[in-house]
Amino acid sequence: MSMFCYQCQETMKGSGCTVKGVCGKTDDVANMQDLLVFITKGVSILANEARSHDLDTISADKYVFESLFITITNANFDKGKIMEKVREGYLQRKALIKTIQDAGFKIQEGLHSSTYWIGQTNEEMEKKAESVGVMETGDVDARSLKELLTYGIKGIAAYAEHAWNLGYKDATIYAFMEKGLEATTRNDITNDELIELVMECGKFGVNVMALLDKANTETYGHPEMTQVNIGVGSNPGILISGHDLKDMDELLQQTEGTGVDVYTHSEMLPANYYPKFKKYKHFVGNYGSSWWKQKEEFDRFNGPVLLTTNCLVPPKGQYKERIYTTGAAGFEGCVHIPERKNGGSKDFSILIEHAKKCTAPEELETGSITGGFAHNQLFQLADTIVGAVKSGAIKKFFVMAGCDGRMKSRDYYTEFAKAIPEDTVILTAGCAKYRYNKLALGDIGGIPRVIDAGQCNDSYSLALTALKLKEIFELNDINKLPIAYNIAWWRVKKQIVASTSFPWC
Repeated sequence: MSMFCYQCQETMKGSGCTVKGVCGKTDDVANMQDLLVFITKGVSILANEARSHDLDTISADKYVFESLFITITNANFDKGKIMEKVREGYLQRKALIKTIQDAGFKIQEGLHSSTYWIGQTNEEMEKKAESVGVMETGDVDARSLKELLTYGIKGIAAYAEHAWNLGYKDATIYAFMEKGLEATTRNDITNDELIELVMECGKFGVNVMALLDKANTETYGHPEMTQVNIGVGSNPGILISGHDLKDMDELLQQTEGTGVDVYTHSEMLPANYYPKFKKYKHFVGNYGSSWWKQKEEFDRFNGPVLLTTNCLVPPKGQYKERIYTTGAAGFEGCVHIPERKNGGSKDFSILIEHAKKCTAPEELETGSITGGFAHNQLFQLADTIVGAVKSGAIKKFFVMAGCDGRMKSRDYYTEFAKAIPEDTVILTAGCAKYRYNKLALGDIGGIPRVIDAGQCNDSYSLALTALKLKEIFELNDINKLPIAYNIAWWRVKKQIVASTSFPWC
C-alpha cells in the first residue's frame, strides 16, 4: 500500500483507500497528513505535561485544532502547506519543552516517539510519513477504537476553530482533545479505556457545538425561518462555500457597494438564515446544491469561488483559476487568502477585483427554499408543533441529518423522503438535505415538512429540540418521543455529530 485512509464513507470498496483517495488526494498528500497527525499527537503529549503544571498551553491548543482540521476529508490537498504545518509543530514542541523546563520541571520519560522525532528536511519528512498512520496500530480492535476517537477529535477541532475565530474559547475542550490524542499513542491502553474515551468524546462534542452555537448566535443573531432565493441576479458574483461564518461576514462587508453580489453554496446555505447577514442587499441567496456537484456548478457560476473549509473537490478545467481557498482549505495552484493579522480582517480584494471582470452567474434554477429552524426558532413554534402532535396531524419525526455523497445509492434518501407518510416531518442539518429540500413536500398546518436547522454543527439544535419535546410531553426517556433516525454519515465531522448522541442515550 502506498497509503491507507478510511476516514470517510467513500473509501475504496468500503474498506480503505490504498493507492489514491476517492476524494482525490494523492498518496503523498495522504501520508503527509498522517505525519501531521503524528506530530500533533506529540504536541498534545507535551501540552498535557505543561497543563499538569498549570503552565500556558494556548498557542499549542490553537496549533492542535488547526492541524487536525486541515487533515479532514476534502479540506486541504496542498502537500507544501501541510509540510509547513509539520514544521510549525517542531517549533510548538520546542516552545513547550522550554516552558516546562524553564518552570523547573522535567519532561517525563517514556513518552511516545511523536514527542521526540525531529526531521525538518523534505526528504526526512517524506520517509517518516510512510511509516506512521492508521496501520501503525497492529491490533484491529484497538486500531478501530483509536481511529474512532481520533476522528471524533478531528470533528471537535473543526468546530473549535470556528468558535475561536469568533472569539469564543473553552480550555476544557482543548484539554480533552489533547488527552484523547495522547491516549491513542499508548500501547498499554485497554479497549475498555478507549471506549470510555470515545463516550467522553461525545460529551465534548456536545460542549463544542454548544460553544459554536453561542458564538454564532451572539455574533450574528438567532437563525430565523427564511425563504432563500435560489435564482440569480444580473451582477457578477462571488460564491462562498464551506462553514466559516466569520469569513462570510468579512466577505459581505468588503463587497458592499462594489457591484459584486454574494451567493452561498452547499454548507454555507444557512448563512442566509442569520439576521445580521440579511441586511446586505447584495447577498442574493444560494446557488446550486451539494458539495459533490461543484464541478458543474462552479463552472457555470462564472465568477470566483471561495472555499472556507472542507468540501473541496479537486478542481479541473477552466474554473480552477477561479478557485480561492482560505482557513483549513487548500489546493496546490489555487490562490490562498492568508489568515488575519493583529485582530484585523482577511483581505478579499483579489476576489472582488476578479469578480468584476466576470459575467453574471448562469441560472441553474428559480424559486426558493425554506430554512432557519435552529433551536430558538423551533422553541417559538413549540406550541404549534406540540399541538400538531397531540392532534395527530404529525405522527412522526424523521431525523435525516449528515453529509450528502455522490454514490448512486444516495438516491435512497430522496426516495425515502418522497415515500414517508404526509403526516410526518423531516428534521435535518448538514448537506444531506440537498437530497430532498427542494421537493414539493408541503407543510402541516404551516409547519414545513422539511425542517432545516442549518449546518452539520446545528445538529446540536436538533438535540435541544428533542430534549425540549421530552420536557413538554413529560417523558422520562427521550427514546419515547415519536422520532426515528435515518442518518446519512459521510465524513469525519459527522463522526462527532454521531458521537454526541451517546451521552443522551
